[in-house]
Amino acid sequence: MSCADNDPNPPCLEALVAGTFALMTCWAAPAADARLPSHRQRTLMARKIVSNLFFLKTHAHASPGLRQVMARAHERWVLLLESAGDASVVTRASDPLAAQPGGGLLH
Repeated sequence: MSCADNDPNPPCLEALVAGTFALMTCWAAPAADARLPSHRQRTLMARKIVSNLFFLKTHAHASPGLRQVMARAHERWVLLLESAGDASVVTRASDPLAAQPGGGLLH
């Protein structure tokens, strides 16, 4: 399904992938002249990346292969946040949105 299909929910798959990759690029090289220090920028961007990856790994229009790739990426970014001492966005197994279509959890 393309972005032009006017399906407001879930978000457009292509836009979500593109936005996530843009955030990952900015995370790798935070703005030096920003009002926030680079570690704070990275924390905020990582939270959004984890959120986007969560929605991508369960996106109705993503292929099973893409969902698997996004699930693995989500898992790695969650570990990154946990290692930085910020686990505030980690989806818990008790969250009904955390269930995969197949019934298992990947994180």
